Amino acid sequence: MDNRGPASMKASLQPLMDLVKKDLDQTNEIILDRMHSDVALIPTLARHLIAAGGKRLRPVLTLGAAKLCGYHGDRAQKLAACVEFIHTATLLHDDVVDESDLRRGNETANVLWGNQASVLVGDFLFSRSFQLMVEDGSLEVLRILSTASAVIAEGEVLQLMNVGDINISEESYLDVITSKTAALFAAACEVGAVVAERPAAEAKALSGYGNNLGIAFQLIDDALDYSAEQKALGKTIGDDFREGKVTLPVLIAYKNGTAEEKQFWKRVIEDNQQDGDLEAALEIIQAHDALEGTFKLAREYGAAAKADLDIFPDSPEKSALISAIDFAIERAF
Repeated sequence: MDNRGPASMKASLQPLMDLVKKDLDQTNEIILDRMHSDVALIPTLARHLIAAGGKRLRPVLTLGAAKLCGYHGDRAQKLAACVEFIHTATLLHDDVVDESDLRRGNETANVLWGNQASVLVGDFLFSRSFQLMVEDGSLEVLRILSTASAVIAEGEVLQLMNVGDINISEESYLDVITSKTAALFAAACEVGAVVAERPAAEAKALSGYGNNLGIAFQLIDDALDYSAEQKALGKTIGDDFREGKVTLPVLIAYKNGTAEEKQFWKRVIEDNQQDGDLEAALEIIQAHDALEGTFKLAREYGAAAKADLDIFPDSPEKSALISAIDFAIERAF
């Protein structure tokens, strides 16, 4: 078990952010420009989510991968914007499907403007992303990003089918997060090698890096939704629980649970009979070290992501991409 506390954590996304700062500024300008529409609600709603921010991790990975491969042109900035539009569109659609009220502490677009507007603006952003792909002119880039878009949709549908099913396998759960999260991480990194016209082996390595990083990232997200530390920090927890999503912490707790605990999970997840049961769920998850089991698997995928970069010589860019892996995992502590 990793007992390191927050004070000892050195991992940061900042080295990668610093390396791509100029390119990211240009990407943000492209995002703002391509959000524009004469239909006033479109930029208003899109800006609500995009301006709310986050760290722009996926476009940052595109820019970092391109730099790792020695690329110095301006194609990467447009493709990074494309990646962000795909990501934002999926968030808008996800919040409607999940009936979410909050994202990053702010009211979701579907709460403010309604489900119809959220879905349609998500469609607009998907369309903008495909315009950017076509403008790039590379069929390989178009193949990578369009395939990722389809896979993401498949992952969301698979997750929807799994809601309330406490008997899904770990393999099925990993299929969901590989599709709905890791696919875009992988594509975001792979196009960095493609624009640099690097060998197929390097493109494959970066795709593998992104895929493994994306799985680790989602595993940590799923663990944090049941983290007492997150609750102590004033962050919302239990969204997955309330929505009946079966994530790895629940699967571990269910697999190792007593007969009584198994009945508890069936009631709250399968029968959706919840009445202040989150605290009980947290206690059962804690009793079976389900969060630590999830963290352990995330570390394994993080190690695999680092191994994917072995094909590249040491450089500041490689070190920064490795730091991004550590950041994704150590934010849990």
